[in-house]
Formats: sequence, C-alpha cells, structure tokens
Amino acid sequence: MRRSQTHLLLACFSILFLPVSAPASSPILETCAECHGVDGMGQGLAMVPLIAGIPAEHIEDAILSYVDGVRRCTHEPRMCETVASLSESEVAEVAEYYAGKTRGASAEETDGELAAQGERVYNEHCSACHVSPDSEEAAYAVGIPLHGQRADYLRYAIDAYISGDREVQFEAMGQELGELRPGDIDALVNFFSSYRPAD
Repeated sequence: MRRSQTHLLLACFSILFLPVSAPASSPILETCAECHGVDGMGQGLAMVPLIAGIPAEHIEDAILSYVDGVRRCTHEPRMCETVASLSESEVAEVAEYYAGKTRGASAEETDGELAAQGERVYNEHCSACHVSPDSEEAAYAVGIPLHGQRADYLRYAIDAYISGDREVQFEAMGQELGELRPGDIDALVNFFSSYRPAD
C-alpha cells in the first residue's frame, strides 16, 4: 500500500512527537486503543496481543490477514468486526502509529528453567525469522517480533497455526512448527514472555 512521500513524512513526524500518554488522535486509533492500549501494550486482556513496536508492514499484513480470513477471530470477534470496514489509509495509520511505540516487558511471571530451554528452541527453530523488537533487523525480518508477547496469546497463536485455524504462509514456518517436540511450545512461551527490553 503506497502513499505519497509527503503524506508518509507528515505521518511519521506526527507519531514521533506524540507523547506515549496522549490519547489516540483519530476515531480508528481510539477504537484500537480500547483493546490494544494507547501504547500498544494492551489493556490486560489475555487474548489481545501486544502490538507496540511491531514494524508497520507486519501490522498491515496482520490486519489484512484478518480481513481476508487467513486469520480467524476465534476468541476476539471484535477484531474482525473492526478491521472489516477499514480503508487502506486507516490500515496504514494504525500500522504506523503502533510501529512507533516501544515494546515493553509483558510483566508476566515466567519459569527461568523453561525460558532457558525455550531460548534453545528459539535459536534452533525461530530465530531466522523472528527477532527481538529492539533489533536493528526487526523491520526487515520475515516474522513479527514475538519477544515480550503475552503468554496466553502466544500459546493460542502457535496452536492456531499447528491446528490450521491460521494459515501458515511460509513453507519454512510450517516445517519448523512440525519439528517441535512435546514441551517446546511451553518453553518458547516462557522464553518470549521473559523478554526485557534493552536499556
């Protein structure tokens, strides 16, 4: 989805100087903030993902996946209802806004031993595509940043891909998911949830 460079530049500057505590500035952002929060760190709803710091292109792709039915709103039907009528410019507005927010820690308790095991699983199966949100490679990575994501949502998303409720769009991802062993998902969830942003 392309827009004029002037429009893009103005949008970037408006996001850059918008305080984190400021209310969302448009009706669609206000609607998104009701679940995802003004800062993208969510409103404490277990099945609502944290979207702060996800590169704009990935957010756009995710929204369009809901619109196209590639992703299903199994637990949060409001998501599909909200995005169904979005215009191209509104999708871009939401994506740019939340991409400009900083991903914080999820503040959930994690099992240190499982997190260490999960790091090994991550390095073996996930690290080629999913990097941390504070990585310089985040905007160019194939997959979205999962570090710091809410545990319940991570479990749901991984299970949805494995069960077919979400369409696996990359052959490599399907292959890696198929190689996971019993306990790997729980370990991965603990690893991603244990993320703490760099100072």
